[in-house]
Amino acid sequence: MPSRFAIVLVLFLLGVLHALIGWLLVPALSAVPFLPAVLGVWLLLSFLLIPGGMLARGIQSQPLSDRLAWAGMLAMGIFSSLLLATLLRELALWLAPVFKLDHDQFAFWSAVAVLLLAAVSSLVGFFNARRLAAVVDVDVPISGLPAALHGYSIVQISDIHVGPTIKHNYLDAIVSKVNTLKPDLIAVTGDLVDGSVQELAVHTAPLARLRSRHGAYFVTGNHEYYSNAPEWVAEVRRLGLTVLMNQHVVINHQGASLLVAGVTDYSAHHFDEAERSDPHAALAGSPPHVALKVLLAHQPRSAAAAADAGFDLQLSGHTHGGQFFPWNLFVPLQQPYTAGLNRLRNLWVYTSRGTGYWGPPKRLFAPSEITRLRLVQA
Repeated sequence: MPSRFAIVLVLFLLGVLHALIGWLLVPALSAVPFLPAVLGVWLLLSFLLIPGGMLARGIQSQPLSDRLAWAGMLAMGIFSSLLLATLLRELALWLAPVFKLDHDQFAFWSAVAVLLLAAVSSLVGFFNARRLAAVVDVDVPISGLPAALHGYSIVQISDIHVGPTIKHNYLDAIVSKVNTLKPDLIAVTGDLVDGSVQELAVHTAPLARLRSRHGAYFVTGNHEYYSNAPEWVAEVRRLGLTVLMNQHVVINHQGASLLVAGVTDYSAHHFDEAERSDPHAALAGSPPHVALKVLLAHQPRSAAAAADAGFDLQLSGHTHGGQFFPWNLFVPLQQPYTAGLNRLRNLWVYTSRGTGYWGPPKRLFAPSEITRLRLVQA
């Protein structure tokens, strides 16, 4: 649990930023009598709803808990756009004299533009987040790939975040779409849930319908550890998926062997030292000669250890591709890759933008995806 000081600090900063938006926009909007009042009321509601939404999981009563979470997350998404647009407006106001613009007129219309931009971006972002993820096709060229594995398909889903705003029907649509692709193998690369098994088991039940030639495999993400990972590992196994915790399986496909390994989340040791993520341990006892070694690792930053261990392909998620601007600019501060197919020495790393979303139901310039990876001969 966060300390009382941390909570007070976050609330103080949140209040300061809301007040800053009001201070910068309200005077410029005074030409239209009702606009300053509407903005003021919204900023007050936003300041109350955002922490309320973040704390909603502590409320046992349903549907109150989910409704408060929805309201808080929507407010957070709108606030993010409003703050960014307001700061960009201040930059434009600073440059206005260079272009000899009328200050009062520009101040008013730029403030109106901020409100419109925040509204439109939030609506578009909401639509992008709530729609069924599109299928993204990716060919992965592998040197020396046996002919039997040419065209082998792996469908990856990641970062669905079943929880307060993502429920049974959302996941059920994803599972149905995955099954229509008729993959050879399914990889679920972590952050499936935000909440306990008791709360969410009914909503993760569609995973039991996943179908592929060689099964569905799951690795833990950091959010599983926030939500009692041992219980979720047991539940995912009950649903019929194979959970790989620093382990591997060897698959025979038309006479060619394919090793699929999985590691616990990169941060797992902070919760249980016995579950420290270890790509080398995931290969322990593996046969000396396999055609291809694939690693499922929630966070892209497992790549360096995976390359050292001799894997050919790593499938990751975690980043959400940034989810919405400008957060995509901050992902590289923690992760080596934000999205897409990248190369590290002899290792291919594919980073999914995620199949769901976390926090605000909002995606801008980082669409969700169901990834169909196809192994091809280089």
